[in-house]
Amino acid sequence: MHGAPRGKELLERLLAGVPDGESPLTYTATVAAKQAETTDWPAWAPEPLVSALQRSGVSQPWTHQARAAELAHQGEHVVVATGTASGKSLAYQLPVLAGLLDDRRATALYLSPTKALGADQLRAAAGLQLDGVRAAAYDGDTPLAERDWVRAHARWVFTNPDMLHHGVLAQHGRWSAFLRRLRYVVVDECHAYRGVFGSHVALLLRRLRRIAARYGADPTVLCASATVADPAASASRLSGVDCVAVTEDGSPHGERTVALWEPPLLDELAGENDAPIRRSAGAEAARMLADLVVEGARTLVFVRSRRGAELTALSAQRALSDVDPRLGFRVAAYRAGYLPEERRALERALDSGELRGVASTNALELGVDIAGLDAVVVAGYPGTRASFWQQAGRAGRAGGSALVVFVARDDPLDTYLAHHGEALLGASIEATVLDPANPYVLRPQLACAAAELPLTDACVDELGGQAAVAVVEELVAEGALRRRSTGWFWTSPRQRPHHDVDIRGSGGMQVAVVEAETGRMLGTVDPGSACSTVHPGALYLHRGESFVVDELDLDESVALVHAEDPEWNTQARSSADITVVLTVESHRSGGVGVALGEVEVTSKVVGYLRRLPSGQVLDSVELDLPVSTLRTRAVWYTVGEDMLATAGLDPADLPGALHAAEHAAIGLLPLVATCDRGDIGGVSTALHADTGEPTVFVHDGHPGGAGFADRGYAALIPWLRATREAIAACECHAGCPSCVQSPKCGNGNDPLHKAGAVIVLDIVLGALCRAGQ
Repeated sequence: MHGAPRGKELLERLLAGVPDGESPLTYTATVAAKQAETTDWPAWAPEPLVSALQRSGVSQPWTHQARAAELAHQGEHVVVATGTASGKSLAYQLPVLAGLLDDRRATALYLSPTKALGADQLRAAAGLQLDGVRAAAYDGDTPLAERDWVRAHARWVFTNPDMLHHGVLAQHGRWSAFLRRLRYVVVDECHAYRGVFGSHVALLLRRLRRIAARYGADPTVLCASATVADPAASASRLSGVDCVAVTEDGSPHGERTVALWEPPLLDELAGENDAPIRRSAGAEAARMLADLVVEGARTLVFVRSRRGAELTALSAQRALSDVDPRLGFRVAAYRAGYLPEERRALERALDSGELRGVASTNALELGVDIAGLDAVVVAGYPGTRASFWQQAGRAGRAGGSALVVFVARDDPLDTYLAHHGEALLGASIEATVLDPANPYVLRPQLACAAAELPLTDACVDELGGQAAVAVVEELVAEGALRRRSTGWFWTSPRQRPHHDVDIRGSGGMQVAVVEAETGRMLGTVDPGSACSTVHPGALYLHRGESFVVDELDLDESVALVHAEDPEWNTQARSSADITVVLTVESHRSGGVGVALGEVEVTSKVVGYLRRLPSGQVLDSVELDLPVSTLRTRAVWYTVGEDMLATAGLDPADLPGALHAAEHAAIGLLPLVATCDRGDIGGVSTALHADTGEPTVFVHDGHPGGAGFADRGYAALIPWLRATREAIAACECHAGCPSCVQSPKCGNGNDPLHKAGAVIVLDIVLGALCRAGQ
């Protein structure tokens, strides 16, 4: 919109009226505008393809697009890791479409983590109207009648990992003509494949290449990623082939003013144990959205939950209606589950100025063509730096400037980031974490691989090395595989194992969430997380609708719910004990020890809190649920009691100090590993039976581990240093949700000793740094 205010001016408007000395602003920076760096079209690009791309608005490729395309055309596996709206799609469209036009028998496969993104990319490819390409979708929405046509005639198939597993690899014989001519495999948004899901996808890609080789094909892999630490290593670990990284971004963007904003502590409200709480990030973002819309700025607000997005939009609409009744209609909420036509209408409304403001979940991160906005507000850290920049990158048009505001939630990681702008704006220390050697992932994947083609020594080694050998031996002992001279064979050819494998979970029968009154199945949850997410009384959200759980039947794997829209939300609380099974690696420096290993965690959900959106606790409800046991990976550190005494920590305060340090460390691990706080857990004790010393454990929340503890061990010093700084930066006196309180704590966040946690972390960091570890 013409005449819209610049980013710095918008920030000044948001700060108008804030009393001196009470500014919530903790950091500001200007990201300079960047001019486009273009180059000529590659000589090998067919003229019809270049003409079609030019008609679509691409006069010349940017340098990173041409570099990635050139590498792929030469047969190099490549990952292009550049910012949001940098045109990564063209980097793979160019070599793939050129290959399909040059060789009229060649085929290509496109994988995306979401159907929405795949549909958008298919629409873009089909929109070029290139003769003979025959691009088509093959996903859960593809009618059965069309699937036969896709297998027989499509040359560029757009699918997702789930359909690759169930629909392609499980019946590869029906895809033989397609696979025999497979030239390219595109893995879009590859940074989204992390944890257990990422580990499954890594093995799926190895299975795909194995079967393609069986039919005589050796496809080139093209990955598209957000900016992460060491994208070449991450893409290589995911794909199973050595990838070359293209990271020099040739795309343009406007100037951006980036502001970090920490809402104030509220005097009138108190949380658990009378701890102070901050004004919620959602409430702060709603006020900003209203102010920015009044200023004529096209604004997008990202909120972590669907309900939060709708409440933010509603609050902004009410505030705007008080200013001008017509403005309230220019703000909308957006969430997952919208139809493609609804998303297109939203894009057009924002682009035309009919809508000035949208509050969204991360559904707008992937698959929606909205960029060049005047302002983006990120309410709460979205979990990864890559996600933050995918959201922030929607702001900033060429030739103009824009505002990006990060509003911190009541959370240790948000507290740290609000006071350390370099963690968001400097070099990334965040790695995409996955572990294809996890035996709980390897076991079902190897069973599927054997059912597809007999396993040989070479492919077992490629699928998982020594860890895979051990799993194969177990499957042989159980009678699932039989060893012959040419390899290992699946013993039940009429009973394929694919259907029983949940690539997005950690195995076991999924718990169905069912609306009791209608019998409608709303979704499923992982059995390992059922007690914490769909316990009796839990608030369950499904596509913006709220339900409350009436009953959880673990024997029948079903949770019964009823529709209800309460003003509160719920947070499960659990207690845990931990036993060291195997120490994989350890170091000791003076009186401090650090270790990585396998552990057994015995945990129990003991109750839940009901909270208002403000953070205020309404009540605590006890639950009687069964104990669960988890074999997983953990990182831990120990501190000698003499060192603690020398530092002046009273023995009576030690349990609270360790407990507080544990909570904050769990909150800060996502800074260095691409995980959510819910993916991990922890235990602390003043004397642990296996270590014989005061110990703090942080463990993966998935069977066998998902690589998060390993990443914590590898990045121990930056992780613990950030943990210490987050605690020290919080202005509360004795601990609050922004530093050392955990919403999941089964002990009611008692005892906690904030100052003692800083002492413990100073001792550990001092010892490690002196040792040069």
